Amino acid sequence: MAWFRKDGTDRGSAASDTDVHPLQQQVTDLERALADRQALIQMCLYALDRARSGGVVERLEEGLAAIGVQALRPDGERFDPARHEAGGAVPTEDPALEGLVAETEVTGFADHDRLLRAPIVTVYAKKNP
Repeated sequence: MAWFRKDGTDRGSAASDTDVHPLQQQVTDLERALADRQALIQMCLYALDRARSGGVVERLEEGLAAIGVQALRPDGERFDPARHEAGGAVPTEDPALEGLVAETEVTGFADHDRLLRAPIVTVYAKKNP
């Protein structure tokens, strides 16, 4: 059945040129949802960096963890420049501590296995004599 405009001209079939195939629409919807998710995660990280209340920080981190975004505080782990950013060093005479993360200065975050932000850490370094 042909569709007609008010002026009586033929519009073609019932499906318009702007109709999107259902699978294409699902892909578009998924891409939009993923982009929205990333934007919300970034907004939460922004809020976390500025939160003055420990309770607010805890609640935001719990909410992010519920969707697979984990806070990274690698205190006591071996420093790995691929996963950590060195912000400073603490001298130590204990060889067992050399190269370990002494403290996390800025919390890092990972979305499942994808690093969003490397934690900034202080690392134990050999004390110069």
